[in-house]
Amino acid sequence: MAKLVDALDLGPSNFCFESSSLSIRNFIYSKFNYFQSLTINYSKQTMLPFTLQQLRILKAVATEKSFTKAAELLYLSQPSLSKQIKNLEKNLDILLINRENNKISLTENGKVFLQYSERILALCEESCRALIDLKNGERGNLTIGASQTIGTYLLPRVLALFAQNYPQIDLKVQVNSTRLIAKNVINRKIDLAVVGGEIPDDLKKNLIVEDFVEDEFSLIIPKSHPFATKKKITKEDLYHLNFITLNSNSTIRKFIDNILIQNQIETKQLEIIMQLNSIEGIKTAVSLGLGAAFVSSSAIEKEIELKTIEILKIENIRITRTLSIVSNPECYKSKAFEFFYTELASLKKNIEN
Repeated sequence: MAKLVDALDLGPSNFCFESSSLSIRNFIYSKFNYFQSLTINYSKQTMLPFTLQQLRILKAVATEKSFTKAAELLYLSQPSLSKQIKNLEKNLDILLINRENNKISLTENGKVFLQYSERILALCEESCRALIDLKNGERGNLTIGASQTIGTYLLPRVLALFAQNYPQIDLKVQVNSTRLIAKNVINRKIDLAVVGGEIPDDLKKNLIVEDFVEDEFSLIIPKSHPFATKKKITKEDLYHLNFITLNSNSTIRKFIDNILIQNQIETKQLEIIMQLNSIEGIKTAVSLGLGAAFVSSSAIEKEIELKTIEILKIENIRITRTLSIVSNPECYKSKAFEFFYTELASLKKNIEN
């Protein structure tokens, strides 16, 4: 730089030339300093205050609620893990984790940052899976989601057949409420889901929701019940049954009640003798002769085969809901995704035929 400026200095003998030389010198120095500042600022902007490993550590600590367990999960020493967390907090200039009375919990800042961390990690995993698909063709991982009844009774048969046809694909399953499953599809924690409940509008706008199959709710009674010899009952007959139901906050219970109300059934006048929190408990209670219940047809195949219950048809009433296939339009559709989607399409075709 000095040589360039000196070469442009034509000497002090001529005032005009000297002035010109000083002007050029100042111009070059100013431009050099400008570009140098741009380079420094650009470097600062492109340097992130965290690493992927630190995000993984934060997620593990939040899940395990223990530095020791998180370190074991990630095969790290506890001092190393603690140092990473401290560095992360220092770089972000915020407190992420409360450490009070030997209890670990995320601060509000930590909770917000964790949400973004999980999305970043999920996207990283997705990019790796995309590359694996391109390299190996059929190999990969797939996380399937399902709402409670579907995940317990319908999906296992599909999963068993899929695992048999595609043993090279690693399957994971999440079973939860429709709302939580939909949120996890949006957050890229689940690749594909089958749900039965109503998806809230605030979530539906970020999803692809396709009709799958119809799920019918059957009215089941004990073999010993006087109505067991009937093929069909009237609406009025419902008021003479003792019902076993899910609790009043259950989405399935609300759905069934709404259908009955639409068919001019006074649900408040139905005799409810017991509320349970599981379909299995309800089926067992009915089999033991305690009462009647509305249960998804997919949940009673075993009972029908063993002939421990009877199914009653209600005159002019049929309670059905449409199951939905849910996916994220912004997610990469892997080969594993395509294979599982094809299996669902085949199942739908078989059911409809």
